[in-house]
Amino acid sequence: MTSIPGARERLWTELNTGIGKMKITRLHRKNRGFTLIEILIVLSIIGILLGLAVPQYQMSVKRAREAVLKENLFIMRKMIDQYYQDKHKYPPSLQSLVEENYLKTIPVDPITGSNETWVEVRQMPPVDEYIPAENLGVVDVKSGSEARALDGTPYNTW
Repeated sequence: MTSIPGARERLWTELNTGIGKMKITRLHRKNRGFTLIEILIVLSIIGILLGLAVPQYQMSVKRAREAVLKENLFIMRKMIDQYYQDKHKYPPSLQSLVEENYLKTIPVDPITGSNETWVEVRQMPPVDEYIPAENLGVVDVKSGSEARALDGTPYNTW
C-alpha cells in the first residue's frame, strides 16, 4: 500500500481546524433524529409495559385499602370491648368513643372514603323486655360498602 507523503499530517491538521470540524458536524446533523418506525416500536413497547403494569397497580391499591379496612375494624372493635370492660355497658354510638377519648377520631372507611358510612351493630335486647333501639349499645361495627373484596366476600360482612 502506497501512502501520499504528508497525508496523515494534513488530515490531522484539517480535523483540528475549522474546515474539518464543519465537515464532521455536517455529517452528524444529517443522521440526527428518529425514523417513524423507531418511534412506533418504542411507543408499542411502552404500551405493552403499561398494559402489564396498570392492572398490577390497581390490585395493589385494592389490597392496601382492604388492609387498612381490616386494621380500622380491628381497632374500633378493640375500643368497643375496652369501653365495655371499663363501664360494663356498650357505647351508645361510635361518636361516644371519640367523646370519651377511646378514639381520637372515627377512622375513615377506606372503601367508601367517609367516616360516616360505618354500620353500627347494636346489641340484642332481652327477649322478655322491650328496650328502645337508641338505648342499646354498639357491639360491633362493619363497613358501609356493598362492594366485594378480592376474595369475593362483601366488605359489609367483615
